[in-house]
Amino acid sequence: MKFVDSASIFVQAGDGGKGCVSFRREKFVPKGGPDGGDGGRGGHVWLRTNSQLTTLLDFKYKNKYIALRGVHGQGARKTGKDGADIVIDVPCGTIIRNAESHEIIADLTGAEQELLIARGGKGGRGNQHFATPTRQAPRYAEPGQKGEGLLLEMELRLMADVGLVGFPNAGKSTLISVISAAKPKIADYPFTTLVPNLGIVRYEEYKSFVMADIPGIIEGASEGKGLGLQFLRHIERTKILAILIAADSPDIAAEYRTLLGELEKFDKGLLDKPRIVVVTKMDIASEDLEIPALEKGVRVLPISAVSGLGLKELKDELWREVSGRTRAAEPQDEGLG
Repeated sequence: MKFVDSASIFVQAGDGGKGCVSFRREKFVPKGGPDGGDGGRGGHVWLRTNSQLTTLLDFKYKNKYIALRGVHGQGARKTGKDGADIVIDVPCGTIIRNAESHEIIADLTGAEQELLIARGGKGGRGNQHFATPTRQAPRYAEPGQKGEGLLLEMELRLMADVGLVGFPNAGKSTLISVISAAKPKIADYPFTTLVPNLGIVRYEEYKSFVMADIPGIIEGASEGKGLGLQFLRHIERTKILAILIAADSPDIAAEYRTLLGELEKFDKGLLDKPRIVVVTKMDIASEDLEIPALEKGVRVLPISAVSGLGLKELKDELWREVSGRTRAAEPQDEGLG
């Protein structure tokens, strides 16, 4: 499935139905009063997050959503039927902006989260509401109000616990394919990963976390080179960064500094996230390879996705970080008195 992480759509709520001008006409009531009913409300437009969606692809094929108007009021005080609401499903992690002002309207991150994005117009009141002692036969009813219309910009930022960051061919796709059910394209040439891939990593019996494989970063990615800039925003929501460096790198420390530099240029806040350095492809490492100590407080784990070396230790470490960050983010119950 094609990965699409931005789209523009137009939403239009339904107009309210017109109020009715009507008078009672009964055989033994020669001068019946007004009995015009109210118009129905126009249909609302809602946005709702759907955890089964991981792309905005659907909005490339359909980009206009128009709700039905309310039914007009009728005589005998009959109120018109409300227009049907429209519910638009979007992936978790979708940012909604007003396309004209570019202001953020909402950041939809929760599961099954709903947002009323365009309100339907109110139905007009029928002439029954306008009778007074001095005007007992009003020949006036309100028109329905217009429904709201908006041009929206949508941007998807993937919701994942762990973001894999590294140069092309660092082994990100191989790792996520081995420890999760994700099946990304894998080859021995750069940029085989052209779109982010999500994988659910099972841990022990009933635990799991979500890992995102981001397309390879190159030096200058923050300035638009390669594919990195296009997808770097997807690691902004991750709880942990796993920085992958291949064991056959000519200079592991220099590669690490370059990757941190690109992250900092894109968003300094990325460096505040917990990170683990993963030295991959240990199955092809030279026997005299010495892995340098890169940074105080940052753990370095050597692994091989091919032989399985270090994968259990990596999952253990990632789970400790993910579960720790999750508990820290949960609201704490305050004791009474």
